Amino acid sequence: MAELERPQRLQIMLTDEELAALENWRFEKRMPSRSAAVRELLRRGLASDGFLTAEAGLKSQDFGVLAAEKGNGDIPDRSKA
Repeated sequence: MAELERPQRLQIMLTDEELAALENWRFEKRMPSRSAAVRELLRRGLASDGFLTAEAGLKSQDFGVLAAEKGNGDIPDRSKA
């Protein structure tokens, strides 16, 4: 069997609204797949200026993709402190 080019798998859970936002962005940018869209968004996020540092005790549900969500991931940016 041939080796996979990307042997690591990352599974995430999304709300219907998050998935719709991802799909809309993907089609707007003509990305070939959801995986390609997620990799591109990760690449852009990692390349951006600054970074967010999560505070202790936060749960996965406290982080969202869409700003309108409760627990939207608006975490204070401590990189500039």
